[in-house]
Amino acid sequence: MEARAGASTHASWWSQFPPSLLRVSLVRLVGSIGAGGVLYLTPLVFHRADFSASSITEGVALAAVAGTAGRFASGWLLDRGLRCSLPVLLAVLLALAGDLQLITAHTVAAYVRGQLLQGVAMGLYWPAIELAVSATAGALGSPRGYALARTADALGIAVGALLGALLAAIGPLRGIYGVDLACLVVMGLLLLLAPLPPGRGASNSKPGGAVQWGRWLPALLPILLISVVATAVPVLMQSALPLDLVRGSLQRRGLPEASGALLIGGQLALLLLIQWPLGRWLAERPVHVGLRLSLVAFAAGALLLALSGFSAGAGLALVLLAQVPLAVGLAAFLPTATEAVVELSPPAHQGLAMALFSQCFAVSAFAAPLLAGRLLDGQGHGAGVWLLLFVAVLLGLPLVNRIASQQRRRLLAVLSGAGGGDDNLDETPEVLYRLGPPAGGSDPLS
Repeated sequence: MEARAGASTHASWWSQFPPSLLRVSLVRLVGSIGAGGVLYLTPLVFHRADFSASSITEGVALAAVAGTAGRFASGWLLDRGLRCSLPVLLAVLLALAGDLQLITAHTVAAYVRGQLLQGVAMGLYWPAIELAVSATAGALGSPRGYALARTADALGIAVGALLGALLAAIGPLRGIYGVDLACLVVMGLLLLLAPLPPGRGASNSKPGGAVQWGRWLPALLPILLISVVATAVPVLMQSALPLDLVRGSLQRRGLPEASGALLIGGQLALLLLIQWPLGRWLAERPVHVGLRLSLVAFAAGALLLALSGFSAGAGLALVLLAQVPLAVGLAAFLPTATEAVVELSPPAHQGLAMALFSQCFAVSAFAAPLLAGRLLDGQGHGAGVWLLLFVAVLLGLPLVNRIASQQRRRLLAVLSGAGGGDDNLDETPEVLYRLGPPAGGSDPLS
């Protein structure tokens, strides 16, 4: 009886999600398993090949630049009714070519070619797969939809990184590209069997009309600026942290490659454990709550990583402790920031809005590794990288207050009849302000 009741509860939990949203999450899960090893352990692959830190991080930066055209092409087409699955399928093909290049790369030129292919693939992938979540969430609501999607991402990346750690321990670390190749094939089959829907804003778009940037872009600027800073955190976890761990810092000794990979896998496993409950809690609250929580957590993690370099005895303990606030920050930021873009942009332009949001990852993925590589090579340790990140994150907190006041003003304007006229419906976001749970309490971080 108890087993039957447990199975019934499990089935009822899954039944709250629309089947189409579950399919999107499955695609993201499979893709993230392959990406987990590639994103986090590529620096270690080419560290073994005796590439300099600057060469490794420059490849990551060039991949970010290469994705720019793909992002805006994907967003522009999504706003005109293209199915979300087509950009994702194109991304699968390019990522396959990138993996085949990287698995055999032994020169900087070959490494850069593989990174460029991966960059274009990610540029096509992200606007489409993000918009697919809001397009399939239905009555569940996009905040909970993004909480589920980010949980699938976290599970996949954690599994992929742990597989990579196993490969690092037994030797053939380039096997991470073989894992990614297999996952990409499965993704392609899933998309062909069950194509993703068009973007939610497709029915409201005006093909052939001019994009009226000035009517909706200013409202997005604060979240875009915050995102440039916040997305530098996972980028630095993928590029600078593995190198900082294996090379050591001022007082902290270097770790073996396998230990560094396991530490990164442990952080991702922690992210997996907290992603759904924290994302679900934040889904019921205004977006500024999650944004503020994420920035405070990122600042704490960066400060702990910086302090770890100044201690030989407690250095490793501080690195381990830093993984907790960093995981909290990622779990809070990723679904909340995506929902903020949905809330701050009109449906007719959400494809381009997602492209701009995805471009923030590209900006940080270009600038952060370049600066980090220069600091790591020039200073011989990562303390300067983490202190600079700490300051940059704190500077983003006033922008969170601006987003909160901006949404409140817009809500009051609509309630008082001062905005949202019939001639401006295409430029009005669907969600003006998320008031929070109906029963109980004030914002804990207001």
